[in-house]
Amino acid sequence: MSGHVDQRAALVALLREHGTGWSDIVHDVLEHGDAMTVLAARVGAADTLLPDGEAVERALAAASDLIAGWEACGIGVHSFFDTTYPEQLRSVHQMPPLLFTRGALKPDPRAVAIVGTRQASEEGKRAAANAAAALTASGVTVVSGLAKGIDTAAHQATLRCGGRTVAVIGTGIDRFYPAENEALQRRIAAEGLVLSQFWPGFAPTRFSFPMRNAVMSGYAAATVVIEAAYRSGARMQARLALEHGRAVVLRRELLAHDWARSYAQRPGVYVVGSISELLTVVDEIINSVPVSPASLEELPDFAAV
Repeated sequence: MSGHVDQRAALVALLREHGTGWSDIVHDVLEHGDAMTVLAARVGAADTLLPDGEAVERALAAASDLIAGWEACGIGVHSFFDTTYPEQLRSVHQMPPLLFTRGALKPDPRAVAIVGTRQASEEGKRAAANAAAALTASGVTVVSGLAKGIDTAAHQATLRCGGRTVAVIGTGIDRFYPAENEALQRRIAAEGLVLSQFWPGFAPTRFSFPMRNAVMSGYAAATVVIEAAYRSGARMQARLALEHGRAVVLRRELLAHDWARSYAQRPGVYVVGSISELLTVVDEIINSVPVSPASLEELPDFAAV
């Protein structure tokens, strides 16, 4: 194997360790500048039945087999130090060490998330579809979470208009949740991108969707909230977006909720009452995002290892 492939296998081997936080692993790899060194320190020293080198080789072989199996199934595997990894995610605290993809992963500087409740009203779904269609016509990539309600309406409208849509999901990349969206998920994989931070085969949990929201927020330049109650993933994503330094756009109808009125007073939050206002605000937000090549200066140059 090449040095870079070894490094990626070492990262997968580290992530397979039980009881080890992903953020701790990322921190250690960045600190040492070498995933293999961290693997040798963690795995080799922990295995008292085998010599250190033998334990590391065993862990690497198992991880390499996993990666080969995933890729043979058409799953893209991207480590945080790969040049294919979305640059915008490197700026968020919840940066996943690995991303799994189906479809076309490419730079998406003009990406905007459209989110809202699963129990959407018909008016809310129409608003999501209209917003997605208008953004698509402006050359914006529409990002959403493939859930029922607002997410589904946004994805479907984007596809109808021939635009690019990205589905950030809260399960393994090879699972379909909700089951009724299997055909939609397959179409997005064929025409856009499906992205997951979870191991293939991972089943949905009550923790995985908030984690998904953090990645969706980090991927997009802004989050547009269509319809959401206080206890909703959409409101949570709005909070995360502000923490990530991303803009939040609220439909004026949301001001019926206390949480939305409170958010509307915060810097970086816009309230819009029409599609034309939405497009003006999104254009302003996107044009304010610096355009630069992938900022890998702080990452180890694993390709050279």
